[in-house]
Amino acid sequence: MLQSAELGRFLSKDDFEKELPQLRAALVETQTRLRELGVGVLILIEGLDGSGRADLLNRLYEWLDPRALEAWTFWDPSDEELERPEMWRYWRALPSKGEIAVHLGGWYRDLLTRAVRKEISEPEMDRALVVRTELERMLLLERVIVLKFFLYIPEEEQKERLKHETPTPDDRWGKKGQKEALQQREKFLKHADRVVRQTDTSFAPWYLVEATDARYRDVTVAKTLVRAVQRFEDVLGNLVAGSQGLLRGGGAPALPDAETAQVTVLDHVDLAQKMSKDEYKKRLADLQGTLRTLVWKAYEKGLSTVIVFEGWDAAGKGGAIRRLASGMDARLYRVVQYGAPTEDERKFPYLWRFWRELPRGGRVLMYDRSWYGRVLVERVEGFASDFAWQRAYREINHFEEQITQQGTVLIKFWLHISPEEQLNRFHERANTSYKQYKITDEDWRNREKWDRYEMAVNEMVFRTGTEYAPWTLVAAEDKNYGRIQILETVCERLARALRE
Repeated sequence: MLQSAELGRFLSKDDFEKELPQLRAALVETQTRLRELGVGVLILIEGLDGSGRADLLNRLYEWLDPRALEAWTFWDPSDEELERPEMWRYWRALPSKGEIAVHLGGWYRDLLTRAVRKEISEPEMDRALVVRTELERMLLLERVIVLKFFLYIPEEEQKERLKHETPTPDDRWGKKGQKEALQQREKFLKHADRVVRQTDTSFAPWYLVEATDARYRDVTVAKTLVRAVQRFEDVLGNLVAGSQGLLRGGGAPALPDAETAQVTVLDHVDLAQKMSKDEYKKRLADLQGTLRTLVWKAYEKGLSTVIVFEGWDAAGKGGAIRRLASGMDARLYRVVQYGAPTEDERKFPYLWRFWRELPRGGRVLMYDRSWYGRVLVERVEGFASDFAWQRAYREINHFEEQITQQGTVLIKFWLHISPEEQLNRFHERANTSYKQYKITDEDWRNREKWDRYEMAVNEMVFRTGTEYAPWTLVAAEDKNYGRIQILETVCERLARALRE
């Protein structure tokens, strides 16, 4: 399929100079339009070695306002990147809304190189392509246009160019350089053809560009960018319309709504379970000692751990986190707390702020509130559209699958208490000077929507309790019992992961 680009297309110097003023004006207008729409653009430039990918990037910097343009070249992954999920380094390089990011190669380059070297099997390649397609779909729904260009040149042209090309740090073939690139040309094109076919979608199509003539190459890419922004609303509308059957993801059957459901998963949590103070102190000390040993073993093996805490207001998330933290060396863990996204965070896709915090190998990261805010607070309070929170289940499941496939231990807790116990704790906080900071007007307002939150939690657990990221429902009515349940769960999951 890629060889079909070998058509001899070119743009004469006279035609180029005639088109250029109008094209550059259109590009400036396009960047203004992006800021007005609150839309980002991600340009992926892939292609044959010698096809002029870097030259094209330099041309884009010449024609566009570089203050709203950022280029990323993904050379060999660093130690920091290797200790996190594969897509982590690409998430960090996403454009904010109103700006353009250019990835030379991006998330397809490593796949193609590994395929040529027979370092990845066909099933592994298929899974990796699904991850990328899902990401590209999500990005458009988050108002980021993805433009994918494959630059093609004939074999003789490639031979001639590589004679004069200076090797760079991102040379696909390392010291073997140009000779290897030519020897592997047919294998590379074979795998590239497969990648393009499997990831060419209506929401993130591939554009095959004949790159023999630099003027034709550069003008074609620039015009495609202008047209893509002009057509953005139509493409987004078609994707939304076609996504209705995928909103809740995973093929799970529909759940009854709050008006008809009589029993939820939370009703099966036994809140009567209690633990004496003496037993609690003994179990706490033993478990914290065990946890300290396990966390150091995980560090030595490079095994990362992510612990997610969700639960009712005043359910004891902070207290549970402190007990876990007391059982770990402070050099090995972090705690991040999330509320409403900041102005800067709203410029990026929803999951961006959670992706960027993922821990290095051997470390523990505890999330006090997490990505589940979209299907809880944002859903109930109306901060997210129905379409946004409904599709979030699918996106969250894909996110968590990538985390766990990389080897990270992911542990998710929902801390459950009764509305009566919550009221008692609210009054205690209001009447204790050093606890008053914990109670806010928002807590009281949320309490009035208990039933709606309960149904949202029920659906959250149902939709996102997977074999790779199950939920643990904690009976937190008695703080002692709940804290021990959490410590036991973390120790058990870490011990199992270390054995495996």
